[in-house]
Amino acid sequence: MTIAMKYIVFAGLATLINLASQESSMALYQGSYALVIAMVAGTLTGLVSKYLLDKHFIFYHKTDRAAQDLSQFLFYGLTGVFTTVIFWGFELGFDFLYGTRGARYTGAVIGLAIGYLIKYRLDKRYVFVAGES
Repeated sequence: MTIAMKYIVFAGLATLINLASQESSMALYQGSYALVIAMVAGTLTGLVSKYLLDKHFIFYHKTDRAAQDLSQFLFYGLTGVFTTVIFWGFELGFDFLYGTRGARYTGAVIGLAIGYLIKYRLDKRYVFVAGES
């Protein structure tokens, strides 16, 4: 399987994990800021799962120490801030415009797809740099 195909499959899997986390969060809590809490939960679960998949199966990157892995994960998260803004913007925008769960998740999928395209380029260039481990 090509890297592009694996990346698409893993992005789809991370998207499903993100949305399932959001749905679980919304089922458990419907109070104030429920949507924001759900989006944060989805973002965190998606971030961790996508990092592990990218690190091990896309970039085949190895680290020597736990501190090095933590540092790399934090940098991975930092480069994801911009793409998270895109994802949240689409999700909240669709929610605002259409007011349905289906529309909100459609916006989330569009935002995540755009974000993952950008994220791959950032990760390849800055996070999982060949020769650095």
